[in-house]
Amino acid sequence: MAGQGLERREVLRILALAAAASGYPGFHRWSFACAHDGNGLVQVRPPSYTPRFFSADEYVTVERLAELIIPNDGSPGAREAGVSEFVDFMVGSDPGVQYRFRYGLTWLDAHAQSLHGAPFRRLDEPKQAGLLEPLAYRQRHRAGEDEGRAFFKLIRDYTVMGYYTSKVGLEQLDYPGLRIYAESPACPHPDDPEHRHLPPPKA
Repeated sequence: MAGQGLERREVLRILALAAAASGYPGFHRWSFACAHDGNGLVQVRPPSYTPRFFSADEYVTVERLAELIIPNDGSPGAREAGVSEFVDFMVGSDPGVQYRFRYGLTWLDAHAQSLHGAPFRRLDEPKQAGLLEPLAYRQRHRAGEDEGRAFFKLIRDYTVMGYYTSKVGLEQLDYPGLRIYAESPACPHPDDPEHRHLPPPKA
């Protein structure tokens, strides 16, 4: 359900906030929270997280929404990437979106209660997916769900951003910045006259 991308200005704003999260211990699966041992291998912090903004019930819903938006379909999805942690930190760090998230989660639970007699987090997967599809896909939009569509777009945008700034998401993109070299790689064009002045790789 990932769908549409983010506006460039929003991407830059979120990335600016993301830069501040590099030292935050909650991101045990986030790429910028990785450390390196003496063997040059990426070591990730132990899995332990307590939400800093969302209530326990809200966090369960955020985690489930992220998982439905980017599921594990043979490759790691939002849960493996720790996207819900990213969303919690980003929302907790940005008062400008806090009301929109909290109101959207309240709307979603009320809508689920109206349609199925239980909050969203307690529905089975087919009912959860069926409730989200009219919010996610234009051709399935229904009257009276404008607020739900706005919230779904918001949570989808943050989920996509969280996924593709995680180690898992960057691995899916084959991002070269995650490669750890034991020594500097040599010039791949040693016979090029323009490259002969380059120094040898450092050990």
